[in-house]
Amino acid sequence: MLFGLQFGAPFTPISPILALFDTYPIGARLAIGTDSSFWVGSFGGIQNGVALLTNAQLFANVGHPIDGIRPVVRIPIRQITFVSQ
Repeated sequence: MLFGLQFGAPFTPISPILALFDTYPIGARLAIGTDSSFWVGSFGGIQNGVALLTNAQLFANVGHPIDGIRPVVRIPIRQITFVSQ
């Protein structure tokens, strides 16, 4: 492989985490985990390497809310550890 070309096409690295979002429609209620917490909100899509949640609230891994509800949350794909509905 030379300069990111593979089989004559440019190679674009895509995170395997993106596949976790394929089956969820916009507006689906999701929990998205990060290192030591998770967000619960409505799925707003994927844009520029971040997952968007609307009306989302942050919880500690033990289940206690950390903060109030936020209208929009942007979670970098590289920080996501799990996605569940």
